[in-house]
Amino acid sequence: MAITHIDCFSGPGGICTGFHAAGIKTLLAIEYIKSCVDTYSANHPEVHVIHSDIRNVTEDQILPYIPNDGVDIVSSGMPCETFSTAGNTSRSFYDDRQFLFREGIRIAKIANAKMILFENVPGITTKTAEKGKKELIVNILKRELEEAGYGNHEEFVLNATNYGVPQRRNRFFILAAKDKKLKLTPPPPTCSQEITVKDALSDLPNVEPNTDLESKQYTDSFSKFSMLMRNNSFWKLGTKTNEEVTYQVPMRHRACTLERFSLLHQGESLKNLFDRYVGEERQQLQEKRILPKKMFIKRNYRLKLDEAAPTVTSHCLDEFVHPIYDRALTVRECARLQSFPDCYDFVGGPFIVPHINKTVQDKYEQIGDAVPPLLAYAWGEQIMKILEGENK
Repeated sequence: MAITHIDCFSGPGGICTGFHAAGIKTLLAIEYIKSCVDTYSANHPEVHVIHSDIRNVTEDQILPYIPNDGVDIVSSGMPCETFSTAGNTSRSFYDDRQFLFREGIRIAKIANAKMILFENVPGITTKTAEKGKKELIVNILKRELEEAGYGNHEEFVLNATNYGVPQRRNRFFILAAKDKKLKLTPPPPTCSQEITVKDALSDLPNVEPNTDLESKQYTDSFSKFSMLMRNNSFWKLGTKTNEEVTYQVPMRHRACTLERFSLLHQGESLKNLFDRYVGEERQQLQEKRILPKKMFIKRNYRLKLDEAAPTVTSHCLDEFVHPIYDRALTVRECARLQSFPDCYDFVGGPFIVPHINKTVQDKYEQIGDAVPPLLAYAWGEQIMKILEGENK
């Protein structure tokens, strides 16, 4: 009998994709952003997706779609903005978003779930609940887990590179269970050698910026990783074949931006250009708009071919430059760095929307905010082992 799952804060389906490949059956998903719902449903049509603010989801919306005796696991990857250390101001926010973990617990109680898996950025471990106070959000989370009957819990920080993802992405997890006898351990590493950007992008064709010409033919240069991304029998996602590359569409760049990209060496970013060009030379580049007036540390990083990428975020379009070509990454290239399979269809939302619009996520944002499917796959296999041990 399949292990059953409810996917809270589901995004475009990163956790579901990995769980599905591992053999876990997702019954229900909850997501607020319509573009994410569209992408999720296009790839996982068998899952009932509730498009709603999770705080408004009721028992009546959940119970018809799950077994009478409940589900095995609820996953809950609540928004991480208030916990992230990436921005200067994000951690200064103290609002109800930082308590959205309560919704994951609430849904788990409604669904009589055996286990809960929480996912977030490591910064959650140091964020206080109130400004000027010492009590940590994560301690409130653990206390409320115990009050809800999930007293058996363990916390872990995992790096996605250890699970075959070509990206250095640390993530914080809490795995909690009702059964106090269950031994809760993280998934063992599945990859002894870092998957590189070269491995990730190996068979994807180049595209020329400003041409609107989509490249659809794979190249003959492939890697073990790229073949896994094209292996639909592993991912178990329908009958779609990968005869053509999808979402390999070039972006539009100003001539001055292209010239800026040409100045970058692998492993360099906008900050390095500000360090290299000073005084009158910098002023001239700024007058030509090759360099902006303001320096952004996490902007225009040219990826290194022989290393994993830095963390892919919702700002990946602005943050990364192709390791060889003078352009930003395509949607498919970002998806590869996140370990989304090539058959994954990012139908929801436009390619780009302003980040000030919080009700829509474009294709880059959906990818950047997702849990890498290969990391979710490792968790799926581990959860099955834990629960099968209980069944035995």
